[in-house]
Amino acid sequence: MEILHVSAECYPVAKAGGLGDVVGALPRYINEAGHIAKVVMPMYRTKFLMDNEWEVVHKGGSYMGNWWFEFSVIKEKTNKLGFDLYLLDINGLLDREKVYGYGDDSDRFLAFQIAVLDWVAAWQHHPDVIHVHDYHTGLIPFMLKNCYQYKHISNIPTVLTIHNAQYQGWMGWDYSRKLPSWDPWKWGDLDWQNTINPLASGVKCAWKVTTVSPSYLAELRREANGLENLFEYEKGKCVGILNGIDVKVWDPATDKYIKDHYSIKDVEAGKAKSKMKLCDTFNLDFDKPLIVFIGRLVGEKGAELLPNAIEDAFYYIGRRMCFLMLGSGEPEVEHRLEAMKPMSLNDYNVYLGYNESLAHLMYAGADFLLMPSRVEPCGLNQMYSMRYGTVPMVRKTGGLIDTVKDFGEAGGYGITYNHTAVGDITHGIWRAVELYHNKDKFTEVRNTMMKLDFSWETSVQHYIDVYKNLT
Repeated sequence: MEILHVSAECYPVAKAGGLGDVVGALPRYINEAGHIAKVVMPMYRTKFLMDNEWEVVHKGGSYMGNWWFEFSVIKEKTNKLGFDLYLLDINGLLDREKVYGYGDDSDRFLAFQIAVLDWVAAWQHHPDVIHVHDYHTGLIPFMLKNCYQYKHISNIPTVLTIHNAQYQGWMGWDYSRKLPSWDPWKWGDLDWQNTINPLASGVKCAWKVTTVSPSYLAELRREANGLENLFEYEKGKCVGILNGIDVKVWDPATDKYIKDHYSIKDVEAGKAKSKMKLCDTFNLDFDKPLIVFIGRLVGEKGAELLPNAIEDAFYYIGRRMCFLMLGSGEPEVEHRLEAMKPMSLNDYNVYLGYNESLAHLMYAGADFLLMPSRVEPCGLNQMYSMRYGTVPMVRKTGGLIDTVKDFGEAGGYGITYNHTAVGDITHGIWRAVELYHNKDKFTEVRNTMMKLDFSWETSVQHYIDVYKNLT
């Protein structure tokens, strides 16, 4: 089979979150399983673009409403990612450094989707499946189904994977005139609560819908930012498939971002060396358990509760632990975390921004990873941390339910709590400190985690089964 993935992100080309990690790994594992996977994404002006060799494979043009635009498609020459990578460029729309955050994002991604389908329509052969990811590509199933110029390829099955249903790409109905000519009787395939909703449209029109964990799929029928009834109605074509992690990138024995490699056989000594580097760099006490947060400083991650939770932990538990925060996001949260630095007694620090190498070092050197998420469709951080022997402290939601079992249960290996609340977070911190000082139990938990298999092989087979059932 040949599968074309269409995405706004793909690591290491351009990444803003877990979507990039998945699209950067899943196609390679599909190829390794004996199929053909390709990826097409916008041609942002990134370092990856400048550092690699490309060839032009297609030039075309199309209308978006009354506006005619030209586009080109280039291909990476060496197949260095393990799959064919294509970048699609539209001057004035996609030729920017950032993935998101522009006032014309709706136009940018709509033009991208139209151009992708125009390109596919020009192929001499066609892919067996078009696999689209999140709302940025959610209108492709609608256009294949209802736009007249794509009727000759409308029999290509489509799969939509939802990485985060909180973001839906809402558009005013004026955008209906920007789509290629379509059957107006099918307006219901676009509409959700009197707006064009690309994610809802994708759920309605895709042949199959997947989410990035089974528990997240169940949650969407109760809480989906307004789409609850839609997921209940369409539940027959939805399936939850847990993401894997790229074990070639995330491996403490070979990680290119850390100097002191280790495995389960020498995990204590190996982690101690990375922890010492972190403590030296950020002025932290090596002898205390090190609790880290790595991620976006936004409400979905419960980030605004971190300052109060840390202050309460110091007050009620005592200064028996160290905290190191890494991330960026809401300015108020960033300001509060930065403002706490002067209160540190060699037990708190923060790095504001995105730093891939520091993130790897933190997974390697930390004792615990804090994830008080309100929404976590799958979560990759907890899987990374467990592979590196770092105990996850997670709120029970989405993929965190499917991947972390509390150490208080038989065979458990993490710390879980029920609510994204300061009290729950602080209680989890207390349990972490107590576990850290129970060396036998801590060693048992660490060894159990590192033996778990979160690789892509099992997940990829589920995707292949989905594709086969459609073709």
